[in-house]
Amino acid sequence: MATLVFGFPANRYHATPWGHHVNEGLVEWPPSPWRLVRALMSAGYTTLEWSIVPETGRRLFAALASVAPSYVAPSVALGHSRHYMPLGKLDKGREKTTLVFDAWARVPEGGELAVTWDVALGDEELALLAVLAKNLNYLGRSESWAEGRLLGAAEPLPSGEMIVPHDGSPLRREEAEVMLLAPMSAESYDAWRSGVIVDVAAAFVPLPGKRPTKAQADKRAKAEAEYPPDLISALACDTGVLQASGWNQPPGSRRLLYRRPAKLLQVSPAPSPSRPRAERVEAVLLTLAHLTGNKHALPHVHRTVAQASRLHQAFASALDRMEGRGGSEELLGRGDQALIGGHRHVHILPLDLDGDSHLEHVLVWAPGGIGARALAAIKTVRKTWAKDLPEILVSYAGSGSIESVRRLAPAWERVVGTNAARVWESVTPFVPPRFLKRHGTNSLEGQIQAELASRGLPRAARITAVPREVALERGYRHFVRERPDSNRSRAHMVWFALRIELEAAIASPLVLGHASHFGLGMFRVVSAETEASPYHLPRA
Repeated sequence: MATLVFGFPANRYHATPWGHHVNEGLVEWPPSPWRLVRALMSAGYTTLEWSIVPETGRRLFAALASVAPSYVAPSVALGHSRHYMPLGKLDKGREKTTLVFDAWARVPEGGELAVTWDVALGDEELALLAVLAKNLNYLGRSESWAEGRLLGAAEPLPSGEMIVPHDGSPLRREEAEVMLLAPMSAESYDAWRSGVIVDVAAAFVPLPGKRPTKAQADKRAKAEAEYPPDLISALACDTGVLQASGWNQPPGSRRLLYRRPAKLLQVSPAPSPSRPRAERVEAVLLTLAHLTGNKHALPHVHRTVAQASRLHQAFASALDRMEGRGGSEELLGRGDQALIGGHRHVHILPLDLDGDSHLEHVLVWAPGGIGARALAAIKTVRKTWAKDLPEILVSYAGSGSIESVRRLAPAWERVVGTNAARVWESVTPFVPPRFLKRHGTNSLEGQIQAELASRGLPRAARITAVPREVALERGYRHFVRERPDSNRSRAHMVWFALRIELEAAIASPLVLGHASHFGLGMFRVVSAETEASPYHLPRA
């Protein structure tokens, strides 16, 4: 028996049942066995670099296809948004649009889906299943982020409603039935294909006394090629290829009836889970977009501090619009001296994850935690704007611990680190918080050690400089180094690009120096062995 558990970090599941149009507003809940097996196979191609399915994978997928799985699923609430998509055509001087519905199931906070296949798997197949589930990034459409894991033998199932294959008995009053697409067994597929190939061959039999022509042979071969040679090939078929061939149901699939509780899908909000909800989160991930969808219209990395400052203003405005006061010191950066003195309040860190020199994500991180009121204010922010600058759209992507938020955008693992690391290098220039002296506590090394100590971090065992030509090539000198709302100009402030080797490894983000709460002085993880720096500490 094998059980996979799926969590949904964004609390949304987007998937349209096979055979239905997206504008029907239907959501496939629970996910069909066909979708699950294909998602696992896709994870093998995209993350394990398969060119063909290996023998272990073939045995695994054949085993999963041989039985109808059962589910334990939380109750979800249905929702949708409406988008007027441009068609690229003009109508009376205006661009024509078409209305598109985007329906989703809102999964309650902490809700998990469990899928159980009652089949015996060998150690190799179980190990591969665990890896594929862990590497799964989404389930359904690409905005339906998912985290999968193999349930341990002694681990209990998550709470939820049981969904089982229909046994033919009458439905109870509180039950409903749902049709889900599932793969055939490998044996059933082989028998079905053999029968179909016989029928195809019969359609191309030449007239009595005639030999088949080359055209007839080619047509027969083309017709037979539309039927994949085995079940694994059928599961790997691209949906576009199936639609181009005119299939109204994928070859190798079957439709199964399941019994599920009628209350599983609700129009009203889903009930909160029984498990206690954490009052504070460590980090929030936001995404940035431009109205035109053009990534190069997003703020340049040089405007890291300016963009972070505008987001901070938007957070403060959102707090002002909320009823009641208090409980938001971590977001405003004033009030609670225990938070402020230890740098435990919010850091707004804009990020360039795709390497195009434009900011498209923002990590809002507070070592002391972000309370419910501050989190609600962050979620309400929809845009930032400034005079003579374009509006930037802001979307909430997810929140939780640093580790859980990191999984929402794996590309920034080198900023936070997959594991604890000792060697860090500048992503944005480090600006000393005080005037530099040649020696003592106000020297460059003294100020860095003091910053580390104020944050409760290990001391720096070694501090070296990134080569000046490398720093100039990365454009560090062009970074805005002062907040737009500052009352004083500090354009003369010196900056440095550094590599810091700590005495002990850390896994949390590393930001130091002036405006570090707005993205300056941000460091990334590097390898001490492969990227050793021969440069000495710069002098003031």
